[in-house]
Amino acid sequence: MRVACAIEEIELENDSGRLVESVEATCGRCGHTTESFGTGDGSRARCLVLLREECPKGERNHYVESDIP
Repeated sequence: MRVACAIEEIELENDSGRLVESVEATCGRCGHTTESFGTGDGSRARCLVLLREECPKGERNHYVESDIP
């Protein structure tokens, strides 16, 4: 199943305590979130892959970026 996900830019604290520009993806079906350092295409793609790997319902969806709230 194809699932639309909202991706927004956030700041995360790294291991040294510094704030780093990052992204957070939210599943459009269940609201589960994943985070990744960086704001580029690779970071966004990583969040979507993590949603598939970490799905709390055990689903194996195809997650895509969307501008849903």
